[in-house]
Amino acid sequence: MKTFLRKISMLTVVLGALLTSCKKEFLNTTPLNQASSATTWADPNLSQAFVTELYNGLYEGELNQENLDCQTDNALYNFGKENINEGNISPANTGNVPHTYEWGNMYARIRSANIALEQLAKSPIDKSLADQLTGETLFMRAYYYNQLLRYYGGIPLVKSSYSASATDFTIARSSYSDCVDFIVGDLDKANTLLQGKSLDKGRATSDAALALKARVLLYAASDLHDMPTAKAKSTLISQFAHPELLGYVDGDRAARWQKAQDAAKAVMALGKYGFKLDLSAPDANGFTNYQNSYLSRNGGEAELLFARYFANAKDEWGAWYARNNCTNGYHGWTSSEPTQNMVDDYEMMDGTKFDWTKPEQAAAPYQNRDPRFYASVLYDGAPWKPRTPDGAGIDPYNEIQMGTYQTGSAGSAVTYFGLDTRNGPIENWNGTRTGYAIRKFMDPNPAIVDNNTRQEVPSPMIRYTEVVFNYIETCLALGQEGEAKTWLNRIRFRSGMPAITDAGDALVQRYRNERNVEMMFEEQRFYDARRWMIAPQTLGNKAKIMKITGTLKAGKTVSVYRYNTDNYNYTYTVQELDPGVENRSWNDKVYFPPIYRDEMNKNNKLIQNPGYTN
Repeated sequence: MKTFLRKISMLTVVLGALLTSCKKEFLNTTPLNQASSATTWADPNLSQAFVTELYNGLYEGELNQENLDCQTDNALYNFGKENINEGNISPANTGNVPHTYEWGNMYARIRSANIALEQLAKSPIDKSLADQLTGETLFMRAYYYNQLLRYYGGIPLVKSSYSASATDFTIARSSYSDCVDFIVGDLDKANTLLQGKSLDKGRATSDAALALKARVLLYAASDLHDMPTAKAKSTLISQFAHPELLGYVDGDRAARWQKAQDAAKAVMALGKYGFKLDLSAPDANGFTNYQNSYLSRNGGEAELLFARYFANAKDEWGAWYARNNCTNGYHGWTSSEPTQNMVDDYEMMDGTKFDWTKPEQAAAPYQNRDPRFYASVLYDGAPWKPRTPDGAGIDPYNEIQMGTYQTGSAGSAVTYFGLDTRNGPIENWNGTRTGYAIRKFMDPNPAIVDNNTRQEVPSPMIRYTEVVFNYIETCLALGQEGEAKTWLNRIRFRSGMPAITDAGDALVQRYRNERNVEMMFEEQRFYDARRWMIAPQTLGNKAKIMKITGTLKAGKTVSVYRYNTDNYNYTYTVQELDPGVENRSWNDKVYFPPIYRDEMNKNNKLIQNPGYTN
C-alpha cells in the first residue's frame, strides 16, 4: 500500500486537466488556473484532488516545533512564554493557538468539506468512488469540528456552504451535546461508507471513524463536560449563564460512560491493531518496543489508526521535527523541552514512584527508571548520534551534556560547560532551559543528521493505545476495576514495567500517570488535565528544571569530558524556572480558551466563553 502524501499541488492537477482539453479559440475566457465546479465534480481525479486537499488542515500533526504539551506541565517552549500557561489570554490576545485548533483555519476546512458533500451528492462519477470521497469528507469534517469542540466547547454547526447571495452569515453556537451528536453522526456515516474500501496510508478509514468516535464520547463523559460536576469544582463555570455550551446540563452520565466504552470496544473488536499488547509479563525489550511504537516500524505500524505521513523528498515542517527539537550541541533548536515535572512522573523500574527524598535516587536520578524515559527523553549522559564535525572533537563519545563540569585535575580544575547547554560553545542560544530535550519521535538512525536531514516518522493522529486507554478509563468509571487493570498492565508489560495492583482512587491516579507517560507529546495532556479538572494542581504548577554539576574526584585528571561516576561526583538540583521566562499559574477561564475578538465582532450571535469580556 503506497503512502498518501498530503501536500499535493492542486494547481498542477487543475492546470493539467484544463490544458489538455482547452479549445483553439483564443478568445475563450475560461481561466486557465482554475476549474469550474461542474468540471471538478464531473472528473474523478479532480474530485479526489479536492477531497485530498482537506487533509492539509492537519498541517504537521503532532510533530510541530512547538508541541501542545508546552501548554501543560509536561514541557516548555524554548522561544517565548505561552500566555495560556500564565492565564494571560483574552479575546484580543489569544496567545499561541495551534493552527489545527484555530477558529478560522478549522472553519475554512469545514466549508470546503460542506462544498464537497453537496457536490458529491449529485456528482456523475462512479458511485463507489463518490461514496469513498463522501466518507472521507464526513470524517474530516467531524475531525475538524471535534478539534474546535474540545478546545472551545460548543461551536456553531455550519452544515452547508454559504452562497454569495446569502444575506445572513451569522450563526449561534450549538450546545455541547448537539455538537457531540452531530460529530458522532458524521462518523457513523463515514464508517458505513468507508467499509471495505482499500485506501492509501494516511487517508481516513472506517476504523479511524470508529476510533475518533471513541475519543469524542470519552471526552463527553468526562468531569469538565458534566455540568453538575464541573460546577461543583469551578466557581467560574457555576456562574456561567450558558452551561449548555460547555457540557451536559442533564441526562444519565453513566449512560454516557457506557456509550464511550461501547465505542472503544468496537475498535478493539476489530482485532487488527495494537503492538505487543498480548503479553502476560514485562518484556525485557521495553525500550525497543516503545521506540518502535512511536516510530511506527518493526510492528509498531499496527498502532496507527490515523496518521500524518511525511516523505524525505518533500520539504514539510513535520519532517524537520528532529532538527527543530534536537539539542544545540547537534545544531538543533531544542524547541519543545520536557520539564522536570514530566521526568519525575516516570516510575522506577520496580514500579515505585521516583522520590527525591531518597538519597540513592537523588544521587542517580537517571538510573533504573521506566524504559520509556530512556526512549523519550535526552538527559545528561544519554547516548545519542555522532556529533557534527565541530562537536566531535569536544565530545567524541556522543553523549548528551546537560551540565557544568570540571576538566583538568582536581587540584587545578577549570569549568567546562556541556555542549548541550545554554553556555555551551555551539549555538548556545538554542540550549535547553529545562536540562532536557525530547527524544521521542526522533529517528535514531545515525545516517539521519538531525540538523540538515529530513526524517520520515509519521505523526500518530489517533493511536490504538489511546483507544485502549479510553476503554480503561470507562472501565474505571463503571466500576470494572479488574478489566481496567488487565488492559493497563498489558500496556505496561510492553514497556517492561511490572503490573499495577492498586484499587480505588489509587488505581485512578496510576492510570492517569500511565496515560501521561505513555502518550507524552501526543496532544493528550492538554485535554486530559482539563477534562479531569486537575489543572489547578498540575497545569498551574511552576515549571521545574534541572541543574547538574560534575566535580572531579580527588586524584582524578580529565582532559576531554565524559560522563563517568568514577571520575566525577554529580549533583542534581531541581529548581523552578526563572519567572522572567514563564511564570505559570492556573485560572479557571482557561478551561475553555476565548473565541478571538474578530470572530465575535463578525458574528453577533456568538456567546463568549466564561471569564472573558469582548
